[in-house]
Amino acid sequence: MLAKAITLVESTAPQHVGEAAELMQMLLPYRDHSIRIGITGVPGVGKSTFIEAFGLRLCEAGHRVAVLAVDPTSAVSGGSILGDKTRMEELSRHPRAYIRPSPSGGALGGVTRKTRETITLCEAAGYGVILIETVGVGQSEIAVRSMTDFFLLLALTGAGDELQGIKKGIVEMADAMVVTKADGDNVAAADKLRLELDQILHLLAPATPGWKPEVLTCSALQGTGVAEVWALVQKFQAEMAASGEWSARRLRQEQEGLLDFAREQVLLGMAGSKSVQDELALLGGKVAAGEMTLRDASRQIAECYLGEARGR
Repeated sequence: MLAKAITLVESTAPQHVGEAAELMQMLLPYRDHSIRIGITGVPGVGKSTFIEAFGLRLCEAGHRVAVLAVDPTSAVSGGSILGDKTRMEELSRHPRAYIRPSPSGGALGGVTRKTRETITLCEAAGYGVILIETVGVGQSEIAVRSMTDFFLLLALTGAGDELQGIKKGIVEMADAMVVTKADGDNVAAADKLRLELDQILHLLAPATPGWKPEVLTCSALQGTGVAEVWALVQKFQAEMAASGEWSARRLRQEQEGLLDFAREQVLLGMAGSKSVQDELALLGGKVAAGEMTLRDASRQIAECYLGEARGR
């Protein structure tokens, strides 16, 4: 039932829009009862392996865990591999866990446009911990920060320049960092990177007021350090609830979500407007011919759509 509900809200078919809106209205009393954790890191850092170990530990402790894993959508075929259930084989079979791989659909931030509604659906289904795995690390990945309570950045040793690919903007958003694959011959290197990252975080302003980000090490394969990550999340939740920052962050999540949905509605309206399409055909030729600047043409198209919207 949950899977069908998520498919419904993800659907772009016109006949499903009304049904999805009605469903979300019915679920308003059941939302906002989970802790939402965003997890990101460079490709190969072991996000899926970490999430499986982390999720299994939480399930065994009595929690119900939902994993929203977002796969990139092909710009050519529009398809997506959606292979997270195969990478989290043991967790996907656990009766207290639910894994939903979804195509990003080209949405910025590496999360689907409907991820916010999917979070509500999972909460209504009784999942108290929701893990959102993003596609990778990039400037657009910061979008996941706007819909989660705790933002976790995974880092990897042994890649030459260990900080390669980790953009400063992502580090500044992290509430905690975890150096993965801290096992075998990699233990010393992982601890060295932990100290380096800890020094870097000391030089940056904290992502959350009143909270000092920490750097931990873990081995998902051996299970070491995983419990410490959850303990840190619980410590964060308790301290932020006491200071009022937890409620403030939830309010910002709703405000960001409102802007996201409003932006999507405007873009969908423009895409379906015949007058906008006519303006695009006319002004596109002028821009290509050097008769008009892109700035002026885009302003004219926007004014065309706004004028049409006011006349409705």
